Amino acid sequence: MRAKFLSLMLATASLLSVTSAQAAVFKWANNGDVRAMDPYTLNETVQNSLLGNIYEPLVRRDKKLGVEPALAVSWEQPSATVWRFKLRAGVKWEDGSAFTANDVVFSFKRIGAKSSQLQDVVSSIKDVRKIDDLTVEIETKGPDPILLSELTSMAIVNQAWMEKNNSAEPAIVGTSENYALRNAMGTGPFRLTLREADRRTVMEKNPGWWDKAEHNIDRFEFTVISSDPTRVAALLSGEMDMIYSVPTQDMDRISKTPGLKLIQGPELRTIYLGMDQINDELLKSTVKGKNPLKDKRVREAFALAIDEEAIAKVVMRGQAKPTYQLWGAGITGFNPALNTRPKTDIAKAKALLAEAGYPQGFGITLDCPNDRYVNDEAICTAISSMMAKVGVKVEVYARTKVKFFAEVGYPRYETSFYLLGWTPATYDAHNALKQLMQSRGKNPGWGIGNDGGYSSAKVDDLIEKIGVELDQPKRLAMIDEVTKTIQGDFGTLPLHQQTIVWASKNNVEVTQPADNTFPMRWVTVK
Repeated sequence: MRAKFLSLMLATASLLSVTSAQAAVFKWANNGDVRAMDPYTLNETVQNSLLGNIYEPLVRRDKKLGVEPALAVSWEQPSATVWRFKLRAGVKWEDGSAFTANDVVFSFKRIGAKSSQLQDVVSSIKDVRKIDDLTVEIETKGPDPILLSELTSMAIVNQAWMEKNNSAEPAIVGTSENYALRNAMGTGPFRLTLREADRRTVMEKNPGWWDKAEHNIDRFEFTVISSDPTRVAALLSGEMDMIYSVPTQDMDRISKTPGLKLIQGPELRTIYLGMDQINDELLKSTVKGKNPLKDKRVREAFALAIDEEAIAKVVMRGQAKPTYQLWGAGITGFNPALNTRPKTDIAKAKALLAEAGYPQGFGITLDCPNDRYVNDEAICTAISSMMAKVGVKVEVYARTKVKFFAEVGYPRYETSFYLLGWTPATYDAHNALKQLMQSRGKNPGWGIGNDGGYSSAKVDDLIEKIGVELDQPKRLAMIDEVTKTIQGDFGTLPLHQQTIVWASKNNVEVTQPADNTFPMRWVTVK
């Protein structure tokens, strides 16, 4: 009898152990993979968010997107251009080695390398100096009112590990290779245990993390499920605990399914269209020997042909807010008075094209991801139909974001017309301006995201002044001025701010920041 009782107790304990282990595993899916495990290979939200579980910055964002200490515990400004950071003592890398000032200095040099796609993060920094093992000084080229915000995007990497594995400089995905593209070693709450590109990435809790965990996850598994129906089915069947990108057409079904819930909120990201304004001949167009998009009348015609209200209502099913600034509400520099889109006007668009010498229109390719933004390919398809009404024949070239970013972005810029989204990492308009609208090559690291090559001497001058202006009213006035100039040039065509929509099981608790990041350190499974 006693033996049977003990056997029953052991079986029960075993069952509880399995249940506990299962509860500590969190499985979630997205519609596209990250580009690489190296945090300097792409400045994109999903990648930055996923790798933020491994690598950490000196200062990080809290749940309300405020700045708080991370690898640095405190800072002061001895002068207007010098910041002194006291580093956190006792922080260990995954291999047990100590985090020191050497890693910060090395990271600054590495992120500023020509092969890095995050050069912009440190573009205002002149030098980073080691004072002692736990103190660094950062000297900026001039006063920088948003340096702390910039530093939230600078992941610190391990000097010894990078050098040992021949990864002292970032590789360019699709062009060069190194160990850091598929492996990682950080100080964060999780550590990489499995990487299967375009399929699955697994991370386990880092037992040596310096901070107190707010999560209860032992392991999380990120799976790429590109098909919308398949991804939704994985949630409905219980295979996934959460899906990060929810198709708008499935929201009602999920919300009415017992045991599941939608998690929604406004996003800071702006979806926009860019146009090649730098090449003498368009790369992807029926027009040969010239570039019609260098003509402002053609760019204006594009703007007047697009009915964003219809896109927001029909394609996005109401889950988008039309905008006409490159940054929306919630970003410093947003001005509602400058956020009014020009009304769709087919007749005027046709007249402008005729004036520019294209009475019959022309053909052009619209580059678009199909697994990055909400309904991204559907938006591009809708735009193609709208442009046809003015005679512009748009061929939509949609593909996975890994290929899309590699072709459209730095350093290749192989595009004529494209759809992208941007969330200013600093939550300040200057970030979008110097990344997306600064003339390419004028300032090191600036303009790296200016895929269309827009260039304006006036805009360049204002961007530089905004970057060092400490008087907030003057700064905001200059942001308004640069906004009006870009809008007058039709330098880019903002579309909308999308709504963040996630879906999960009811027993999952997450924090949903307005920047659409997904830090695992705030996930609990009940």
